Amino acid sequence: MKICCAAWLCFGLAVFAGASRAETVEPPALPPPDSWVPRQQGVLRVLNKLDSTVQTLTLHVGETTKLQSLSITLQACEVRPDGLPPDATAHLSVTDSHTDEPSFNGWILQKEPAVNMLEHPVYDIQLASC
Repeated sequence: MKICCAAWLCFGLAVFAGASRAETVEPPALPPPDSWVPRQQGVLRVLNKLDSTVQTLTLHVGETTKLQSLSITLQACEVRPDGLPPDATAHLSVTDSHTDEPSFNGWILQKEPAVNMLEHPVYDIQLASC
């Protein structure tokens, strides 16, 4: 029994001695949670609520496209950096050629499509990706 305890004591000392020589490893640096990475293009889905059709538009930043009575400009498109939960956001300017319809100028989020304030009686615009 004494031999067994002595062996365990030697083993414990060896493990403890090895632990004191271990290198310190720094955790990886994470980007701040409010950081975004710009992209050069975005993909939008436009739903026509009257006939339930969906059109997919790919726009470059700064590009304007016309869809029916809408004029849609992609001002910016950004994604979350690696290490943070994936999401994308786009800054859009949307105007309607019908003067009585509201316009929109603001940000929309891919993961939270209901947060945007685009309230149009005919169209709904969602960000598919950047």
